[in-house]
Amino acid sequence: MRIGEVYARWKKRRGRDEVLVLGDSHACVFNHHLFSDIYKNVFFDVVAVSAATVSGLENPNSKTQALPLFRKAMRKSRAKTVITLMGEVDVGFVIWYRAEKYGVPVAEMMRQAVDNYQKLLRELAESRKVICVSTPYPTIGDGQDWGAVANARKDVKTPLAARTELTRVFNAEMEAFCRAHGIAYLSLDAESLDERGFVRRGLLNADALDHHYDAKSYAGLIIGKLHGEGVTFPD
Repeated sequence: MRIGEVYARWKKRRGRDEVLVLGDSHACVFNHHLFSDIYKNVFFDVVAVSAATVSGLENPNSKTQALPLFRKAMRKSRAKTVITLMGEVDVGFVIWYRAEKYGVPVAEMMRQAVDNYQKLLRELAESRKVICVSTPYPTIGDGQDWGAVANARKDVKTPLAARTELTRVFNAEMEAFCRAHGIAYLSLDAESLDERGFVRRGLLNADALDHHYDAKSYAGLIIGKLHGEGVTFPD
């Protein structure tokens, strides 16, 4: 990190309560200005590992080992609250990729992803307040031609309906776990899906080649849910 970047980061952090955000690339939504506009006294320290997985399954798009990076961030952070936003890479892509390429049962890989995510949350909850944000739903449509930027995602032929349903099951299991263990859980499922059961149009990215939600709409959705659940910083 360059000296200028370090200074800019210090300036943003100075005098603010720190909240640590851990996740894959979807967690970058917490860098959106809506969060700093609403939570003026909070610095969201976002550690987003692109193409990170919680399942422990190898992601053909990345060799990154996210867990050591998350643990390092935890050791360095003074934050009393940790927000996690993980899973779309696992549930919407890696599980199906491996199921189709290697014939590994989806249920087996799903169990591994759930168990590993729950293990991570238990570890975080030992020393911090934890808020788990529900996993984003897949947005890559059936037969979508992703061209040169598609990398391995274009090889997944599983229908969007099946990928969406698995994400719903994943979120339901994570919510039940969090409720049972006193971990705050923000379910965005109802607000994210339309009457057909797919991601609503207003959340889709204007760039058809970008599988992430529209940042402004997603940020507003999370902030609305934080307010609705009465979550305050610091707590």
